[in-house]
Amino acid sequence: MELEPAPGSLPPGHRVYAIGDIHGCSDRLASLHALIARDLAARPVKRPLLLHIGDYVDKGPDSAGVLERLLAGPPVPGLPVVNLMGNHERTMLDALTGDRASITDWLHTGGREALESWGVPAEEPALWAGRIPARHQEFVRGLALHHRLGDYLFVHAGVKPGVPLERQDPDDLLRIRQTFLSSEADHGAIVVHGHTPVRHGPEVYHNRINIDTGAVFGRPLTCLVLEGRRLGFLQA
Repeated sequence: MELEPAPGSLPPGHRVYAIGDIHGCSDRLASLHALIARDLAARPVKRPLLLHIGDYVDKGPDSAGVLERLLAGPPVPGLPVVNLMGNHERTMLDALTGDRASITDWLHTGGREALESWGVPAEEPALWAGRIPARHQEFVRGLALHHRLGDYLFVHAGVKPGVPLERQDPDDLLRIRQTFLSSEADHGAIVVHGHTPVRHGPEVYHNRINIDTGAVFGRPLTCLVLEGRRLGFLQA
């Protein structure tokens, strides 16, 4: 892994491994976790952190396997983990309450594939909440909306420009696109996000870093590595 100058910095002794949108690609997640474990063994650091940026479910073949892997614990014993919520997890939770609009939305945005991974019939929404393992549902309900460390803010989709973090609409944190992506503004932190897949590798700008490289479309699953004033990438 080659390291290059980063647009921000982390406090001394910290390193962050931040993984982009997974979307049911459990095998790729396992491979990327193994790369992280090897990198951490080769380059120990006092305060490492593994962070997943959200969108664990939908579209890909093994949403159930992704959640099971995340529940199994970190790929390296003792490695702290932060798991953020994505818009697909939010839609899943809303659909499981029986909300009809959310049921329709989930089925049309990859929920059908997720339900298949649990062996749950997509045509019977009344069965969903009872058939998806309770521990998977509890994990999704407990996901955080954002995480801040050093000069970086980690969030699934982005932020609304000009609005302080404490006043951000949770729906913007999970779903915003164009007004954030086109903004040149200083957001008060460099925003590390996913949600909007990019074809040609991760994007690094002065105010944001996009790490959704479209693994579910056959492209690599990406991990951003941040340490000090440098960054690099691992991919599987």
